[in-house]
Amino acid sequence: MPRRSSFTTWMLGLGLLFLYLPMAVLVVYSFNSSRLVTVWAGFSTHWYVELFRDQQILSAVWMSLRIAFFAASMAVCLGTVAAFVMTRFGHFRGKTALSSMVTAPLVMPEVITGLSLLLLFVQMAELIGWPADRGMATIWIAHTTFCSAYVAVVVAARLREIDRSVEEAAMDLGSPPLKTFFSITLPVIAPALVAGWLLAFTLSLDDLVIASFVSGPGANTLPMVVFSSVRMGVSPKINALATLIILVVSLATLLAWLLMRRNEIKRRAMADG
Repeated sequence: MPRRSSFTTWMLGLGLLFLYLPMAVLVVYSFNSSRLVTVWAGFSTHWYVELFRDQQILSAVWMSLRIAFFAASMAVCLGTVAAFVMTRFGHFRGKTALSSMVTAPLVMPEVITGLSLLLLFVQMAELIGWPADRGMATIWIAHTTFCSAYVAVVVAARLREIDRSVEEAAMDLGSPPLKTFFSITLPVIAPALVAGWLLAFTLSLDDLVIASFVSGPGANTLPMVVFSSVRMGVSPKINALATLIILVVSLATLLAWLLMRRNEIKRRAMADG
Protein backbone atom coordinates (compact mmCIF):
# COMPACT_ATOMS: atom_id res chain seq x y z
CA MET A 1 0.00 0.00 0.00
CA PRO A 2 2.78 2.58 0.81
CA ARG A 3 4.56 1.75 -2.46
CA ARG A 4 1.32 2.24 -4.41
CA SER A 5 0.64 5.51 -2.61
CA SER A 6 4.14 6.73 -3.40
CA PHE A 7 3.73 5.83 -7.08
CA THR A 8 0.41 7.71 -7.23
CA THR A 9 1.99 10.76 -5.60
CA TRP A 10 4.86 10.74 -8.08
CA MET A 11 2.49 10.42 -11.04
CA LEU A 12 0.34 13.26 -9.72
CA GLY A 13 3.38 15.43 -9.23
CA LEU A 14 4.69 14.72 -12.73
CA GLY A 15 1.27 15.43 -14.20
CA LEU A 16 1.00 18.77 -12.40
CA LEU A 17 4.56 19.63 -13.39
CA PHE A 18 3.80 18.84 -17.03
CA LEU A 19 0.71 21.07 -16.95
CA TYR A 20 1.96 24.07 -15.00
CA LEU A 21 5.72 24.26 -15.60
CA PRO A 22 5.27 25.95 -19.02
CA MET A 23 2.98 28.52 -17.40
CA ALA A 24 5.54 29.17 -14.67
CA VAL A 25 8.27 29.71 -17.28
CA LEU A 26 5.99 32.10 -19.18
CA VAL A 27 5.31 34.11 -16.01
CA VAL A 28 9.02 34.36 -15.26
CA TYR A 29 9.90 35.49 -18.78
CA SER A 30 7.16 38.13 -18.72
CA PHE A 31 9.53 40.06 -16.44
CA ASN A 32 12.41 39.74 -18.89
CA SER A 33 13.99 43.02 -19.96
CA SER A 34 15.17 41.61 -23.30
CA ARG A 35 13.25 41.96 -26.56
CA LEU A 36 13.98 38.31 -27.23
CA VAL A 37 11.52 36.10 -25.39
CA THR A 38 13.96 33.21 -25.12
CA VAL A 39 16.97 35.17 -23.80
CA TRP A 40 16.98 36.27 -20.18
CA ALA A 41 18.57 39.72 -19.73
CA GLY A 42 17.42 40.73 -16.27
CA PHE A 43 14.31 41.53 -14.27
CA SER A 44 12.07 44.31 -15.55
CA THR A 45 8.40 45.34 -15.67
CA HIS A 46 8.98 47.26 -18.88
CA TRP A 47 6.76 45.02 -21.01
CA TYR A 48 3.80 45.43 -18.67
CA VAL A 49 4.04 49.18 -19.18
CA GLU A 50 4.29 48.68 -22.93
CA LEU A 51 1.29 46.36 -22.83
CA PHE A 52 -0.96 49.00 -21.27
CA ARG A 53 0.25 51.50 -23.87
CA ASP A 54 -0.67 49.24 -26.77
CA GLN A 55 -4.12 50.45 -27.83
CA GLN A 56 -4.53 47.64 -30.36
CA ILE A 57 -4.26 44.94 -27.70
CA LEU A 58 -6.40 46.86 -25.20
CA SER A 59 -9.17 47.42 -27.73
CA ALA A 60 -9.00 43.75 -28.74
CA VAL A 61 -9.31 42.69 -25.09
CA TRP A 62 -12.33 44.95 -24.60
CA MET A 63 -14.01 43.66 -27.75
CA SER A 64 -13.33 40.02 -26.83
CA LEU A 65 -14.77 40.50 -23.34
CA ARG A 66 -17.93 42.14 -24.68
CA ILE A 67 -18.45 39.48 -27.33
CA ALA A 68 -17.82 36.68 -24.84
CA PHE A 69 -20.26 38.17 -22.32
CA PHE A 70 -23.10 38.65 -24.80
CA ALA A 71 -22.44 35.34 -26.57
CA ALA A 72 -22.41 33.40 -23.29
CA SER A 73 -25.61 35.10 -22.09
CA MET A 74 -27.47 34.39 -25.31
CA ALA A 75 -26.08 30.86 -25.47
CA VAL A 76 -27.46 30.14 -21.99
CA CYS A 77 -30.94 31.28 -23.09
CA LEU A 78 -30.93 29.30 -26.34
CA GLY A 79 -29.15 26.28 -24.87
CA THR A 80 -31.58 26.07 -21.95
CA VAL A 81 -34.58 26.13 -24.29
CA ALA A 82 -32.98 23.44 -26.45
CA ALA A 83 -32.22 21.33 -23.38
CA PHE A 84 -35.84 21.53 -22.26
CA VAL A 85 -37.05 20.47 -25.69
CA MET A 86 -34.67 17.50 -25.73
CA THR A 87 -35.44 16.30 -22.19
CA ARG A 88 -38.94 17.44 -21.21
CA PHE A 89 -40.91 17.22 -24.43
CA GLY A 90 -42.29 13.84 -25.36
CA HIS A 91 -41.55 12.11 -28.62
CA PHE A 92 -42.46 14.20 -31.65
CA ARG A 93 -41.64 14.07 -35.33
CA GLY A 94 -38.19 15.46 -35.93
CA LYS A 95 -36.99 15.26 -32.32
CA THR A 96 -34.00 13.11 -33.24
CA ALA A 97 -33.07 15.45 -36.07
CA LEU A 98 -33.42 18.47 -33.77
CA SER A 99 -31.21 16.89 -31.11
CA SER A 100 -28.60 16.05 -33.74
CA MET A 101 -28.64 19.59 -35.11
CA VAL A 102 -28.33 21.11 -31.62
CA THR A 103 -25.26 19.02 -30.77
CA ALA A 104 -23.70 19.11 -34.26
CA PRO A 105 -21.37 22.07 -33.46
CA LEU A 106 -19.71 19.90 -30.82
CA VAL A 107 -18.17 17.66 -33.47
CA MET A 108 -18.18 20.01 -36.45
CA PRO A 109 -14.72 21.30 -37.42
CA GLU A 110 -14.42 25.01 -36.72
CA VAL A 111 -13.26 25.63 -40.28
CA ILE A 112 -16.55 24.24 -41.61
CA THR A 113 -18.59 26.24 -39.10
CA GLY A 114 -16.75 29.46 -39.85
CA LEU A 115 -16.96 29.02 -43.61
CA SER A 116 -20.68 28.20 -43.54
CA LEU A 117 -21.44 31.24 -41.38
CA LEU A 118 -19.37 33.44 -43.68
CA LEU A 119 -21.37 32.28 -46.69
CA LEU A 120 -24.59 32.87 -44.74
CA PHE A 121 -23.66 36.44 -43.87
CA VAL A 122 -22.59 37.16 -47.46
CA GLN A 123 -25.92 35.88 -48.83
CA MET A 124 -27.88 37.82 -46.20
CA ALA A 125 -26.02 41.01 -47.12
CA GLU A 126 -26.94 40.51 -50.78
CA LEU A 127 -30.60 39.67 -50.09
CA ILE A 128 -31.62 41.99 -47.26
CA GLY A 129 -28.64 44.33 -46.96
CA TRP A 130 -27.61 43.10 -43.52
CA PRO A 131 -24.96 42.80 -42.30
CA ALA A 132 -23.43 45.60 -44.33
CA ASP A 133 -20.12 45.13 -42.51
CA ARG A 134 -18.90 42.08 -40.68
CA GLY A 135 -17.81 42.99 -37.18
CA MET A 136 -18.81 42.58 -33.56
CA ALA A 137 -22.41 41.58 -34.37
CA THR A 138 -21.45 38.79 -36.77
CA ILE A 139 -18.81 37.45 -34.37
CA TRP A 140 -21.39 37.49 -31.58
CA ILE A 141 -23.90 35.54 -33.67
CA ALA A 142 -21.25 33.03 -34.72
CA HIS A 143 -20.04 32.47 -31.17
CA THR A 144 -23.60 32.12 -29.90
CA THR A 145 -24.21 29.47 -32.55
CA PHE A 146 -21.55 27.03 -31.40
CA CYS A 147 -21.60 27.94 -27.68
CA SER A 148 -25.32 27.11 -27.44
CA ALA A 149 -24.54 23.46 -28.16
CA TYR A 150 -22.23 23.21 -25.16
CA VAL A 151 -24.74 24.90 -22.87
CA ALA A 152 -27.52 22.60 -24.12
CA VAL A 153 -25.50 19.49 -23.28
CA VAL A 154 -24.62 20.74 -19.78
CA VAL A 155 -28.16 21.84 -18.91
CA ALA A 156 -29.75 18.72 -20.43
CA ALA A 157 -27.55 16.50 -18.26
CA ARG A 158 -28.74 18.37 -15.17
CA LEU A 159 -32.39 18.25 -16.23
CA ARG A 160 -32.23 14.47 -16.61
CA GLU A 161 -30.99 14.11 -13.02
CA ILE A 162 -33.50 16.25 -11.10
CA ASP A 163 -36.58 14.76 -9.46
CA ARG A 164 -39.66 15.95 -11.34
CA SER A 165 -42.01 14.97 -8.52
CA VAL A 166 -41.38 18.30 -6.77
CA GLU A 167 -42.39 20.21 -9.90
CA GLU A 168 -45.44 18.01 -10.37
CA ALA A 169 -46.45 18.51 -6.74
CA ALA A 170 -46.19 22.28 -7.11
CA MET A 171 -48.37 22.27 -10.22
CA ASP A 172 -50.87 19.96 -8.52
CA LEU A 173 -51.16 22.57 -5.76
CA GLY A 174 -52.08 25.23 -8.32
CA SER A 175 -48.72 26.72 -9.27
CA PRO A 176 -48.64 27.80 -12.94
CA PRO A 177 -45.92 26.20 -15.10
CA LEU A 178 -44.03 29.49 -15.47
CA LYS A 179 -44.00 30.12 -11.72
CA THR A 180 -42.98 26.53 -11.10
CA PHE A 181 -40.06 26.97 -13.46
CA PHE A 182 -38.75 30.14 -11.77
CA SER A 183 -39.46 28.97 -8.22
CA ILE A 184 -38.35 25.33 -8.37
CA THR A 185 -36.68 24.30 -11.62
CA LEU A 186 -34.46 27.34 -12.10
CA PRO A 187 -32.81 27.21 -8.64
CA VAL A 188 -32.14 23.49 -9.13
CA ILE A 189 -30.47 23.90 -12.52
CA ALA A 190 -28.72 27.16 -11.57
CA PRO A 191 -25.29 25.47 -11.10
CA ALA A 192 -25.59 23.99 -14.61
CA LEU A 193 -26.53 27.41 -16.00
CA VAL A 194 -23.51 29.00 -14.34
CA ALA A 195 -21.25 26.21 -15.58
CA GLY A 196 -22.65 26.54 -19.09
CA TRP A 197 -22.21 30.32 -19.03
CA LEU A 198 -18.60 30.05 -17.89
CA LEU A 199 -17.87 27.38 -20.50
CA ALA A 200 -19.44 29.47 -23.26
CA PHE A 201 -17.58 32.59 -22.07
CA THR A 202 -14.26 30.74 -22.16
CA LEU A 203 -14.91 29.21 -25.58
CA SER A 204 -15.88 32.57 -27.05
CA LEU A 205 -12.90 34.34 -25.50
CA ASP A 206 -10.54 31.67 -26.83
CA ASP A 207 -11.95 31.28 -30.35
CA LEU A 208 -9.72 32.17 -33.28
CA VAL A 209 -10.82 30.18 -36.32
CA ILE A 210 -14.51 31.09 -36.47
CA ALA A 211 -13.88 34.74 -35.58
CA SER A 212 -11.31 34.98 -38.38
CA PHE A 213 -13.96 33.93 -40.91
CA VAL A 214 -16.82 36.17 -39.78
CA SER A 215 -14.92 39.30 -38.78
CA GLY A 216 -14.18 42.28 -40.97
CA PRO A 217 -11.67 45.14 -41.04
CA GLY A 218 -11.40 46.85 -37.68
CA ALA A 219 -13.03 43.98 -35.77
CA ASN A 220 -10.18 42.09 -34.17
CA THR A 221 -10.55 39.88 -31.13
CA LEU A 222 -7.71 39.17 -28.72
CA PRO A 223 -6.81 35.72 -30.17
CA MET A 224 -6.66 37.27 -33.65
CA VAL A 225 -4.31 40.04 -32.50
CA VAL A 226 -2.11 37.59 -30.58
CA PHE A 227 -1.95 35.15 -33.50
CA SER A 228 -1.02 37.86 -35.99
CA SER A 229 1.67 39.20 -33.65
CA VAL A 230 3.08 35.70 -33.13
CA ARG A 231 3.41 35.19 -36.89
CA MET A 232 5.59 38.31 -37.07
CA GLY A 233 7.62 37.26 -34.03
CA VAL A 234 6.60 36.76 -30.43
CA SER A 235 6.68 40.00 -28.47
CA PRO A 236 7.40 39.99 -24.72
CA LYS A 237 4.14 41.94 -24.38
CA ILE A 238 2.32 38.68 -25.18
CA ASN A 239 4.05 37.06 -22.19
CA ALA A 240 2.87 39.92 -19.99
CA LEU A 241 -0.67 39.62 -21.34
CA ALA A 242 -0.72 35.86 -20.79
CA THR A 243 0.55 36.34 -17.23
CA LEU A 244 -2.28 38.76 -16.47
CA ILE A 245 -4.81 36.31 -17.91
CA ILE A 246 -3.38 33.50 -15.75
CA LEU A 247 -3.60 35.80 -12.71
CA VAL A 248 -7.24 36.69 -13.36
CA VAL A 249 -8.21 33.05 -13.96
CA SER A 250 -6.38 31.94 -10.81
CA LEU A 251 -8.10 34.59 -8.69
CA ALA A 252 -11.50 33.68 -10.14
CA THR A 253 -10.88 29.99 -9.43
CA LEU A 254 -9.78 30.75 -5.88
CA LEU A 255 -12.84 32.91 -5.28
CA ALA A 256 -15.15 30.20 -6.62
CA TRP A 257 -13.46 27.61 -4.39
CA LEU A 258 -13.84 29.83 -1.33
CA LEU A 259 -17.53 30.41 -2.05
CA MET A 260 -18.15 26.70 -2.57
CA ARG A 261 -16.28 25.88 0.64
CA ARG A 262 -18.29 28.49 2.55
CA ASN A 263 -21.57 27.13 1.22
CA GLU A 264 -20.50 23.59 2.09
CA ILE A 265 -19.67 24.63 5.66
CA LYS A 266 -23.05 26.34 5.99
CA ARG A 267 -24.81 23.29 4.60
CA ARG A 268 -23.07 20.98 7.07
CA ALA A 269 -23.82 23.35 9.93
CA MET A 270 -27.52 23.39 9.02
CA ALA A 271 -27.55 19.61 8.69
CA ASP A 272 -25.90 19.15 12.09
CA GLY A 273 -28.17 21.73 13.70
